[in-house]
Amino acid sequence: MAEPTDVRIALSTASVYPESTATAFEIAARLGYDGVEVMVWTDPVSQDIEALRRLSDYHGIPVLAVHAPCLLITQRVWSTDPWVKLQRARAAAEKLGASTVVVHPPFRWQRQYARDFVDGIWRMAGETDVRFAVENMYPWRYRDREMLAYAPDWDVTQHDYRHFTIDLSHTATARADALDMIGRMGDRLGHVHLADGRGSAKDEHLVPGRGNQPCAELLEHLALSGFDGHVVIEVNTRRAMSSAEREADLAEALAFTRKHLASAVRVPRP
Repeated sequence: MAEPTDVRIALSTASVYPESTATAFEIAARLGYDGVEVMVWTDPVSQDIEALRRLSDYHGIPVLAVHAPCLLITQRVWSTDPWVKLQRARAAAEKLGASTVVVHPPFRWQRQYARDFVDGIWRMAGETDVRFAVENMYPWRYRDREMLAYAPDWDVTQHDYRHFTIDLSHTATARADALDMIGRMGDRLGHVHLADGRGSAKDEHLVPGRGNQPCAELLEHLALSGFDGHVVIEVNTRRAMSSAEREADLAEALAFTRKHLASAVRVPRP
């Protein structure tokens, strides 16, 4: 007899930007998300473990994942040393009860970090029960020019990591075949950033269903495959004209995700 999937759906705090981390917890609770992924960035609350714990307790919303500060705007958040950033992200995840730290591959100009990255991630993964799930990125494009900004590679399946994060906005920007990439990740797919895209050079992070990525197919695959990670809604609502419009987009993304996870069932192993 088949059983429904028990994959939990989280809201990335980045999805409410330019609103605050605290607002993300409030919205996640009001809309019925199962948890949040904290994007550690310049908002002081996102960097404060005790403040995050209080928000989690107050709203009854668990922190399921921590996104390490890997963006250009967070180069000085939690140290300028990228390994210290990852150590602090792991400590935050452990203290908050999160199962996953999401990490981007290094920028190419972080030469020593990039050189040691694959081995270093394995080493750190062996020191904790928290998953370090390395996220696929994309080439940077401007007009007809392309720059490979990430090392060892924006396509993380070209290297050996224990766990991967798949981001479907990033596959769109990379103009990569998302289902093929998921196939290469196999059972090391540990975390999902669900968003959509149309193949623009800009990382769009559209609400699932508004682009050309196989969001529905991915969710159905997760439900059937015994996936034991989390699905995180990471969409761009910066152009929302009001808080009501932002919440409508986030409610639509949650409904889409639930619908397609429920449209397939996981067949239990004998």
